[in-house]
Parts: sequence; C-alpha cells; structure tokens
Amino acid sequence: MEYELVQLDEKKVAGLRIRTSNTDPQMGEKIGATWQQFYGGGIDALLKGKTNEKCIGLYTNYEKAELGAYDVMVGCEVENGVLQPEQVTIETIMPGNYAKFIVHGDVQKAVGEFWMKLWEMSLDRKFGCDFEEYQPGEDMENAEIHIYISLN
Repeated sequence: MEYELVQLDEKKVAGLRIRTSNTDPQMGEKIGATWQQFYGGGIDALLKGKTNEKCIGLYTNYEKAELGAYDVMVGCEVENGVLQPEQVTIETIMPGNYAKFIVHGDVQKAVGEFWMKLWEMSLDRKFGCDFEEYQPGEDMENAEIHIYISLN
C-alpha cells in the first residue's frame, strides 16, 4: 500500500470512547455501536468548537501494540480549551511523524480491508495515536478516508 510521510501538529478530538482489543469477539459490534451512539444519539450535534466537518475514528492507549487492549474514540476535531458536554471525552492526537494512507470505497469494507493489510506491513509503528479521518460527504459507499498511523 502506498502512503505519504507527514508531520502533524497536535489536535484535540472530542467524542465517545470505548476500550476493546483485536481479540475481542465483539470488537466490531462495540465499535459500530459507538458510531451509532455518536450520530444516532446526537453527540455529533452537541460538540462545541468543531474545526471542520470531518469525523475521526481514533485509536489510542495501546496496551501491547496490536496484541492488547486499546481505546477507540469516535469524534471530531475541536478547538483547544472549549468545554464539551459531560458525556464527551477529549483526547489529544500528539504531534509527530505519521504515515498517511488514502482509502476510497465503502466506509466499513474499505477501512476493514485497510487494517488487515496494515497488520501485514512492516512499518515502524509507534502505537501512539492512529486515526481515520472521514472526509465530508454523504456517499458512504464511495467515501474518501485519510488514515494516519503514528511512526517512531
């Protein structure tokens, strides 16, 4: 898979967080339910100080690289210091080096295929903050998703 090396500045993300692992048989259902709660529960509309209309799927707090538990957060980039509703968590995407991948296609299928291919790659992953940035648009079957993988 082709990617571009990029340097990112710090970003703040506000949204909903869960903890799961790649070995959790209910991982997909948990992540899907979090996305549903974010949009269906109106959390997206409650966020204050959004910097853009992109949605983010953020992976942080890795226990043992891809083998252990990690946090998944569904949210949006927000301005630093803006107070958010009580049920919302704020996480920092740390500045640094990232591999940027661009994926096109069905939101669930294309992203799932991406992660399967990524796990086979020999990237020098940091396992800091990895995230999917969903570009604005209504077409879930032909979406553009930018995926950032933190590097050492």
